[in-house]
This record gives sequence, structure tokens and C-alpha cells, in this order.
Amino acid sequence: MSTRDKKTITEFMIEEQRRFPAATGDFTALLNYVRLACKRISFIIGRGALSGAHGSAEATNVQGEAQTKLDVVANDIFLRTSEYGGHLAGMISEELETPYQIPAEYPRGRYLLSFDPLDGSSNIDVNAPVGSIFSVLRAPRGAQPPSVEDFLQPGASQLCAGYAIYGATTMLVLTVGRGVHGFTLDRGFGEFILTHPHMRIPEETSEFAINASNERFWEPPVKRYVVECLAGKGGVRGKDFNMRWIASLVAEVHRILIRGGLFMYPKDTKEPDKAGRLRLLYEANPMAMIVEQAGGSASSGRIRMLDVVPTELHQRVPVILGCKTEVERIEQYHLEHDQGLDHAYSSPLFNERSLFIQN
Repeated sequence: MSTRDKKTITEFMIEEQRRFPAATGDFTALLNYVRLACKRISFIIGRGALSGAHGSAEATNVQGEAQTKLDVVANDIFLRTSEYGGHLAGMISEELETPYQIPAEYPRGRYLLSFDPLDGSSNIDVNAPVGSIFSVLRAPRGAQPPSVEDFLQPGASQLCAGYAIYGATTMLVLTVGRGVHGFTLDRGFGEFILTHPHMRIPEETSEFAINASNERFWEPPVKRYVVECLAGKGGVRGKDFNMRWIASLVAEVHRILIRGGLFMYPKDTKEPDKAGRLRLLYEANPMAMIVEQAGGSASSGRIRMLDVVPTELHQRVPVILGCKTEVERIEQYHLEHDQGLDHAYSSPLFNERSLFIQN
């Protein structure tokens, strides 16, 4: 079957829209603008160093993180592509301190867009996968200019979530609450084509991803889980595990959707004043919705991610997501730790030993 015989993302969204006779088409139009933003970012990333957008922007964002030139470019593309369509009341971004207000010369709509314009941007210079993450909410006050509080909705309120991954190919992965579907950008045809319908996370896995350099800062439940995995066939899990780490949330989640696994960026003591590393509204929540719609699970370790009630625009949370049975195991370890039932894993001896030194 040729590309022209396959369903485009626009055709897919129109079919979804037709399931709701009262739909106005605004939501479909909004997602088409998001699609266009991702295509534009893909084009610039695909040019590599020829784009002139590589390297540091010599600035930091509101969260004190060093910005690359492409962080700034991608953020501007999302804003400029999405602002004038008349479908949004406002936007928030990892790169902006406050909500972005739609310019007065453009009409406002009844949706809110949250996005991380370029996840994993530190990978750009080494030509590793990066991506964009986005989430759509209903504006609680309609087309009025949104306040911070309007965005502070739990992830369960999301209407749509998705990401684009810019790698060997560009893919856009999307859920509107009816499963997860992957679309590959046909660069010759100039459109995203449905290539991965009804994506599902395998129910079993022997692969996990975590930044092992933070081992000394992990909580006992996370150490317990990783120790058991590294023990392999001779340990309580009775099988060998592989450990991965790409330093890009988009790439980690995409691998889990394609072949299974578990991703962890847990709470730790490295920066005690921060509850976690990843941001709730435009990183953890969209990915949690995607993972759950694909049959997996997403948690902070102690609460379902989509049930977390936001209190801040750039709120950070611990994230554990992927294979449902593995997430449930780690949640159980957190529960046992909080109840004081994991004495062996809370002892000073355990805390001082490295996970990677065999005695």
C-alpha cells in the first residue's frame, strides 16, 4: 500500500470529529496547527548545524536551565503557529514564566495549550533523538484571557495529549482519549501518515530506564527495585534486565510504546527543595495520558499521575511510567516503605552500598 492510500493525520482527526455530531471543528483545527508547528520544528532540526540554530542561547529559562538556540526557536514556532487560529484562550510553555496571552488582534477560543517545545535539547549537538510534548485542556472561563489558575487542572481533565519525536524519522504520537496512534512524517508527501494505529505497551518487560548517576540520592523503594532488577536470574525477579537512558523523555516514552519497558525519574535528595525533576503540566501529564491510553500506568510512586492536583504552573513531580505491572510493583515498594515494612531496604548498610558493586 502506498503512502497516498494510507490515512493522514487530518483525515484521522476528521473521522474522530464525526463521532460527535455537535462538534464545531475548532478542536480539529487546533490540532492541525500543532501538527504544523511540529513539522516546522522537524524541518529545522533536520537541517542540523546548517540551520544556524545549534549551540547555546547564552541564556536561562524561568527554571534556571540553560537554553539552547533551538529551545528558543522551537518555543517561538509553537507560539506563532498556534496563536492566530482563533482556537486558543492562551498557552503555557516550559520556556515562559507566565501564561502566554493571545495577541489582541487575534480572536480567542475555548482551549488551553501546554507544551514543552523541545524536550531533550541537550541531545541536539550529538544528533540524538529530541521531541516536543503538548497537552490540550478546556479553558474553564471560555475565551477570556486565562489566569495561572485556569491551567491548574489535573491530568485527568486533558482533552488530548501528544508528542513529536525528531529522530531518524519524525513521528507524531497522539491520543484524544480513544487509544494511542502514531503518525510518521512523509517528507516527500509533506504530511503525517498513520503508521502505528492502536499502540499498546507490552504487559511484561525486562527493560528499565533511569539515570544511574543519581543512585546515591534515590529513596529506598527505588533502590530496592533497581537492586532486584540488577540481580538478574539469581535474584527475586528470576530474570535478567537491561537498563537504558537517553536523557529525553520523548525518546524514553517512545521506546516504551514500541517495545515496552519502564521509565523512572523519581524523587531524590539531590535537590531537596524540588519535589521532582519533570514538570507536571507539560511533561508528566501528557505522557501519563498517552501511557495509560496505551495500556500502561503512570505514577509519582505514591499517587496516580493524572490525579495529582497542580498548585503551580511549573510544578515538578517524580515520574514512574510504563509497563503497568512494574509501576504497580514500585508503588507497592513505596507503600511498604512509608509504612515501615521494608526494614532491609531502609537500613544504613543498604543506603551506603553501591548498586553496581558486587561483594
